[in-house]
Amino acid sequence: MKRILVGVALGVLAACATAGGPLRESPADARLRAIYEAEWAWRTALDPDADEESSDDETAPRSWSKVDPASQAERHAYMKDVIAKLDALDVATLSPEAQINLAIYRDQIEVRIAQIDFREYEKPLNADTTFWTSVAAYGPRAFSSEKQARAWIERLNDVPRYFAEQTANMRLGLARGFTPPRVTLDGRTASISSVYEGKTPEQSSFYEPFLSLPASIPAATRAELQTQAKAAIADKVFPAYRALLPFFRDEYLPKTTTEIAATKLPDGEAYYAAQIREYTTLKLSPDEIHQIGLSEVAKIRARMNDVTKEAGFNGDLPAFLAFLRADPRFYAKTPDELLMRAAWIAKKFDGKAKYFFGRLPRSRFGVVPVPDDIAPFYTAGRGGPGQYLVNTYNLPSRALYSLPALTLHEGAPGHAFQMPLAEEHEGMPDFRRKTYISAFGEGWALYCELLGEEMELYETPYEKFGMLSYQMWRAARLVVDTGIHAKGWTREQGQAFFRENTALAEHEITTEVDRYISWPAQSLSYYLGEMAIVEARKKAEAALGAKFDIRNFHDTVLHLGSAPLPVLKARIDRFIADGGPDPYKQR
Repeated sequence: MKRILVGVALGVLAACATAGGPLRESPADARLRAIYEAEWAWRTALDPDADEESSDDETAPRSWSKVDPASQAERHAYMKDVIAKLDALDVATLSPEAQINLAIYRDQIEVRIAQIDFREYEKPLNADTTFWTSVAAYGPRAFSSEKQARAWIERLNDVPRYFAEQTANMRLGLARGFTPPRVTLDGRTASISSVYEGKTPEQSSFYEPFLSLPASIPAATRAELQTQAKAAIADKVFPAYRALLPFFRDEYLPKTTTEIAATKLPDGEAYYAAQIREYTTLKLSPDEIHQIGLSEVAKIRARMNDVTKEAGFNGDLPAFLAFLRADPRFYAKTPDELLMRAAWIAKKFDGKAKYFFGRLPRSRFGVVPVPDDIAPFYTAGRGGPGQYLVNTYNLPSRALYSLPALTLHEGAPGHAFQMPLAEEHEGMPDFRRKTYISAFGEGWALYCELLGEEMELYETPYEKFGMLSYQMWRAARLVVDTGIHAKGWTREQGQAFFRENTALAEHEITTEVDRYISWPAQSLSYYLGEMAIVEARKKAEAALGAKFDIRNFHDTVLHLGSAPLPVLKARIDRFIADGGPDPYKQR
């Protein structure tokens, strides 16, 4: 396949700083737009989840994605044709904004092709996420219309077809040894049975939005919708989960691989390289990433030692870590206490926001607990449009001194801030507004943890240490992920590295390492993404001097929506060349 490297395409972009005045679409720009708009329409027809965040009355999905091999082959052929059309474009004739679109779009299509080349769809689960928990967690929190309610009922009725395609794919993966490692799937049967065991349809999370249907819907229609929803849950959803349980427990799990390294999977070396490329958007080898990780761990450890002294602790770092894990003052006594502390931190950020950002999202978010059925295997928190999930399971593992960093990452100005800004960006193509690139999104969220120090949101040495521990956690991932998947490390070695270098509780260490084992390279995106943003900021500050405005810098980064790291670098080079302007006023 002919390939135009992102860096080559963006070399032109960085050299083309635009002057003021409105932009006119050139014929070349129009050709590119026609390609990605046609593909997006095709994509969302086959993959309803691609546009799940902005569904209205007319576009609310009525089915789950088609995931069978025939549909995967259709995707592959279509996207190969898209690449051929992109190859035919003359990059030099595109406007700077269109060059950004091309670089982001091409990277996105190439990643999607690689996923099918390696038949990722035959492994639709890992220690962190599965297709069945995603379905259980997906349900809308409320409906604004009858059409949305009917669309959800249709989707509930489609669950058996979707589960059948996923399990058929899992059998194909099982036959060629392409599965998550068995050790990382321990206890996952509970995430299936908890959906239906001891529950009536009315008690199911699938039914929740039918409990408060809009008053604008006539009473008789509301009753009809509720009856249809209960029937769909009882006759389609619950049976699909009941059928999945024996398949997973008795057929799939006993035959999953006992190897933990991605390089031990079929075509493993190339597969892990592709995973690194997908999640980091960079062409780095496992050895290069491992060495970056070791170097950054050493730097952060030195800062942690300094903060330990600031806290007045007489002892070395391992002793301080043991003290933090054991002292009850650092842990919430009740789930409500943890949730309220998270909400308070989020409101403290609101008071600082105008000094660091020029553009704020219209969308707000709520602080809600992680659902009980997935909480034992879930991370400490997860954020996105409309919500900041806080894990209240196993409270002795949820340190309050780490909560400010977690809230800045998952809430605002992290995921629950960046994603809505992208969605609300009028005029930006849908493939940029409604897709997520891990290196950009996770890198931004981790950068927000660092930014908390500048915003003076860490009020004690312990909270500052919590931030540093989270930085260490992500830097350590570079070492552990590559160690396990490319250097022959054992699961126990990975756990020991975290035990020695972070303040994470034992429960979190276990769940985190299992996540890295079963989800190769995803964990690499965080710290490498943060490094790219930090380096871009340092470059802009040095070049612009007194003209540097932190609000314009942050707005320029977020103005991209979600982008590969080479695109981010080139865009900040242009920001510097233009004199550091507000991106929302620049044309």
